[in-house]
Amino acid sequence: MDQQRSIESVLAERSAYKAGLAGARRGGGSRVALLAVFGVLLAFPLVQLTGGNWNYPLHLMLYCFMYIAMTSGWNILGGFAGYISIGHNVFFCVGGYFSGMLLASYGIPSFVTAPFAGVAAMAVGFCIGLITLRVRGPAFIISSIALLMVARILFDNWDFVGGSNGISLPRMELPVQYVKIPYYYAMLAIAVAAVLASYAIRHSKFGLGLRAISQDEIKAESAGIDTRFYKILAFAISAFFVGMAGAIWGDYMTYLRPNIFLIILVAANMVLMCILGGKGTVAGPVVGTVLLVAFNEFFVAQFGASQINILGTGIVMILALMFFPNGIVGTLRRMGRLPRILDWD
Repeated sequence: MDQQRSIESVLAERSAYKAGLAGARRGGGSRVALLAVFGVLLAFPLVQLTGGNWNYPLHLMLYCFMYIAMTSGWNILGGFAGYISIGHNVFFCVGGYFSGMLLASYGIPSFVTAPFAGVAAMAVGFCIGLITLRVRGPAFIISSIALLMVARILFDNWDFVGGSNGISLPRMELPVQYVKIPYYYAMLAIAVAAVLASYAIRHSKFGLGLRAISQDEIKAESAGIDTRFYKILAFAISAFFVGMAGAIWGDYMTYLRPNIFLIILVAANMVLMCILGGKGTVAGPVVGTVLLVAFNEFFVAQFGASQINILGTGIVMILALMFFPNGIVGTLRRMGRLPRILDWD
């Protein structure tokens, strides 16, 4: 009997070992695929050297990187902790104006000041979190919308930053075909940093505490988690990446106006992209961003810049959430059909 048990244990260990090797091989393959995709993204701007006009594809990819950075940052609060914010573009505005004013006044480029703009947005987020995170659920959502409205009134009437008319920023002294490339790489770096930070938080004790808060905040607090500190820290970290993206975007646009940053569509895009891809996952914001931008571009190309393209995008979102209620990444994982290349959790 003991010999039979020992044989069974050896066979079980051998099967587990083989399964582990197979998983490692698959994981290695997915890492190679991700590195290949990253290599393509790094090399893509070089197509401008061929003499063709690739400005619009570069702009579209830069736009995707911006939203990947912002949605991955938003996901730390809205996905991991479960606090849905509709006012996160306030930090987008803070970052844009922080770097933009330094560029306009002292000529310091946003590539240098973007990390400091992120810190400024993080500080504002920490202070706002001390106040707004006292409430939960719908009350927090309403408070985030109120924050957006207050910020819009403030920047519209703040003469030092140009008020509602905004201010113009100096342009980079580069030929037209190359001027997008520095912003492309800067936004790509911020997007990668945001995704890596999201991954690190997901696999940390801090991330475990945030997910516990999302499931049941009262039980999490009774288990010894400092829920208030965790929420405020998540709020501040999420603001950091949104602020950095705003710094580069403001410089890229060459002018600052409140209606660039402080419209509810920007915040709604963050939320929709995360929900479409799968909030609370690492890959979800990336997948949701790419798909929503692709949907928008397709419907604009088909119907023009009219309300019909918004209707088309809305219908696609409804259908997607009907078949993928937990987002694309979350639903495919539950079904056991998530491709290894997207299994970043």
